[in-house]
Amino acid sequence: MASPHAHTSLAARVEELLAAGGPLPIVTAGDPVLRHAAEPFDGQLAPALLERFVQALRVTMRAAPGVGLAAPQVGIPLRIAVIEDPAPVSEEVRLARGRVPQPFRVLVNPSYEAAGPERAAFFEGCLSVPGWQAVVARHVAVRLRAQDEHGQDVDEVLTGWPARIVQHETDHLDGVLYLDRAEPRSLSSNAVVAARWAQPTPREAARALGFDLP
Repeated sequence: MASPHAHTSLAARVEELLAAGGPLPIVTAGDPVLRHAAEPFDGQLAPALLERFVQALRVTMRAAPGVGLAAPQVGIPLRIAVIEDPAPVSEEVRLARGRVPQPFRVLVNPSYEAAGPERAAFFEGCLSVPGWQAVVARHVAVRLRAQDEHGQDVDEVLTGWPARIVQHETDHLDGVLYLDRAEPRSLSSNAVVAARWAQPTPREAARALGFDLP
């Protein structure tokens, strides 16, 4: 359990961050907070402050826009993340990627494990690595364990894009960026992805750029 001093320090940092109002500034690659495992949440933020922080994460994620945001991405090293995906994609993309709408939800102290051997590779981006995307092979299905913002246990199996989002955001809480798991030859600017690699799967990109898919 963290010390009372540590609780006070983190709470003060969150209060200071929230004082500016509006979307929070997003920390980008190179900041050490993104490269260290975040502290498990054990009451460092009082319920009212936790609620305000979660709302700020929601506002920031939507404004970016993104489909997930972890507390370290706004400089707070706590194992808290939010996800939400309206999935505004074509039927072809939905079927290829398993991308279905996900309601807003809060994940506290999440962890995941593979729920089967199958892996799939798709382009991913990250709000903390703006302007770039790369192909990442991830588990198609994962078992998620966490709590919600009210302390209720979460234990469920997710597949497709929701599983990918959970893996990406939980990795942030372990000090891992998607680039650590990416195929280096696939690294592409957002403009190139939009112009050349917007197909439902990265097969054409793999052939043209010279990398293998699982």
